[in-house]
Amino acid sequence: MTPVALTIAGSDSSGGAGIQADLKSFAALGVYGASAITALTAQNTTGVSGIHPVPASFVTAQIDAVFSDLNVGAVKIGMVAQAETIVAIAGALQRWAPRHIVLDPVMVATSGDRLLAAEAVDALKTMLFPLASLITPNLPEVAALLNEPVASSEADVEGQGRQLLAMGCRAVLVKGGHGHGTESIDYLIDGERSIALAAPRIATANTHGTGCSLSSAIAAGLAKGEAMETAVRNAKAWITDAIAAADRFAVGHGHGPVHHFHKYY
Repeated sequence: MTPVALTIAGSDSSGGAGIQADLKSFAALGVYGASAITALTAQNTTGVSGIHPVPASFVTAQIDAVFSDLNVGAVKIGMVAQAETIVAIAGALQRWAPRHIVLDPVMVATSGDRLLAAEAVDALKTMLFPLASLITPNLPEVAALLNEPVASSEADVEGQGRQLLAMGCRAVLVKGGHGHGTESIDYLIDGERSIALAAPRIATANTHGTGCSLSSAIAAGLAKGEAMETAVRNAKAWITDAIAAADRFAVGHGHGPVHHFHKYY
């Protein structure tokens, strides 16, 4: 059977992040991708100039249309924009009960533009975290979610990760791309253990859509039947190669996209 993954996220008009990056990630990893769009954004590699939320009822309609016809193996949730959308997504996913949900708590774009309304953060934590198989915040997002300073040590990362676990998700991947040093270290934390996943830190400005693509790659692995740790390890290796190949592109004047199809051209 063809593995299927659904992305519930915003649209990036420049094609580097959001549902465009998610669908590219699914395709690159051999998974059929479907989408439910939560918001339209006017953005490019230099920033976001406008956000147009999709009505919550129509987000529900998209999700219901996909699940009523396609055999969805995993769901990735990205930009949700506003509290009403979060309520709609939570209600739909509770009805359809997919086996795997990967939640990327997209709060701020690579350019620094805010993508989640401040008043929606509590709804994200209370309504979507308990449904998630895995959440994938980066270090600044973890700090913002907990109202704490950005973690500066492995012990701090693990401690903050366990605070997020207590909010109801089954596992947390704290992404270390915003850290320092020669390695980018992510930490996969669940109820039993914490696993450090290291990769070389790559010097490039072309990192637009990195978080979207990583979470989608994990969802793709889960849709194909991989165990959580395997899906995370494979996705980490794939996104590292996609970042390393990003400079083959000459796209835009700001933070360009990663190369999702680096294995093919």
